[in-house]
Amino acid sequence: MANTLLPLEERNLTPDQVELLDKRRRRGQLFLVLCFQCLIVSALLTLWSGQDLTVSPGWIHPIAYWNAITFTLAAVFGITGLRLRRGSDEFISY
Repeated sequence: MANTLLPLEERNLTPDQVELLDKRRRRGQLFLVLCFQCLIVSALLTLWSGQDLTVSPGWIHPIAYWNAITFTLAAVFGITGLRLRRGSDEFISY
């Protein structure tokens, strides 16, 4: 009897296809971990971004730029991680 907890398209996979599916989901979990790490760094950088924007002269705002870059990376890693993890209903811990 088929496992009814699995989506329909995953019920009749070969062992090689299951291995590729697991690799894709593990990569998605890795990207989600990177997303949360970038969010933590971005949250810490916001503490200095306001000071950098008010004190630094002209267009020279390195902390604000790093904050924008880390927040953008967090969004990219989060979206990619969710796309790669789709269909998984279990928690994977390393």
